[in-house]
Amino acid sequence: MKTDRLKADLRFLLAPAEIEIDGIHPWDIRVYNNQFFERLFSDGTLGAGEAYVEGWWECAQLDELIARVMKLDIEKKIKANWKLISDVFITRLINRQSKSRAFSNGQYHYDIGNDLFSIMLDKRMTYTCAYWKDAATLDEAQENKLDLTCRKINLQPGMQVLDIGCGWGSFAKYAAEKYDVQVTGITISPQQIELGKELCAGLPVQLKLMDYRDLTGQYDRIVSLGMFEHVGHKNHRRFIEIAHRCLKDDGLFLLHTIGSDNPSTHNDPWIDKYIFPGSLIPSISQIGKAIEGLFIMEDWHNFGKDYDKTLRAWYDNFNKGWSQLSQKYDDAFYRMWKYYLLVCAGTFKAGKNHLWQIVLSKGGVPGGYVSIR
Repeated sequence: MKTDRLKADLRFLLAPAEIEIDGIHPWDIRVYNNQFFERLFSDGTLGAGEAYVEGWWECAQLDELIARVMKLDIEKKIKANWKLISDVFITRLINRQSKSRAFSNGQYHYDIGNDLFSIMLDKRMTYTCAYWKDAATLDEAQENKLDLTCRKINLQPGMQVLDIGCGWGSFAKYAAEKYDVQVTGITISPQQIELGKELCAGLPVQLKLMDYRDLTGQYDRIVSLGMFEHVGHKNHRRFIEIAHRCLKDDGLFLLHTIGSDNPSTHNDPWIDKYIFPGSLIPSISQIGKAIEGLFIMEDWHNFGKDYDKTLRAWYDNFNKGWSQLSQKYDDAFYRMWKYYLLVCAGTFKAGKNHLWQIVLSKGGVPGGYVSIR
């Protein structure tokens, strides 16, 4: 039977990682619908994710399973289908992160509901990788990251700071409270703006619903925390050019982004379809090409392993808070969100994705930049 052959093929592919089908390890795959095998081999990661959400298979330690699979590079051994090939081709022809698409792409994810993010995230609602050095809780780790960011760009009282992709204003609020600076933050999410303005009330913080391509003015410092992944390869250079134009000559720009080992023009098809439409994780070479001739790279810090722990903390909060969220969201949403958080954790656990904080200057720092960790 075809199912038996495909099941045997999958066993063979997974064996080097000590992953079994219906085995006893917590990272083993438990299959409840044998149509899973054909769907996996025909639709790849898109089929795997959709089948998981539909309850066709399960795994007790999903993040560990994904980490083991990632180290196998198993996707290269499974024949790509024509749908995936056509999707990749289309990304080379059109700008999927154009200005007209940016708002719909971003709102698809960030406007799901502030109730969800309030339960899942830390008390400051920081939706980027935490910094777990000397931290015991998610709240502490996120404050560490915010303070690390402020110190890396040497914030001084009275400075004008631009936050590109400000979310609910966590960095803006922290920097205004702790470093006595004035912050302008932009986002394409109306729900983030609505709650962010409440959270930052009374502080010298201005949050705007705006695409980065409409930015004007000049600032002493610029940060962008977890937004560059939405820019797209066709827009990398323009994004950096705008940051360069908006930064004063003696300023510093901190770019915080997930990073990939290899350059690509498309994201994982399941993530693209269900979680972050139009997203793309940049590589070193893509970032280098975008900043070349505009900025000097002063510091490049990788703390990608901290994202594994951050995503696990987000999942734990989401899971614990599901009794409240289930009044609004259905079981399919629960499985989709669980899959998203734990699969992403697995990619960082495997070292296939990274978290980079890059400090850039226009003409160099007098006396040299001192790296902050």
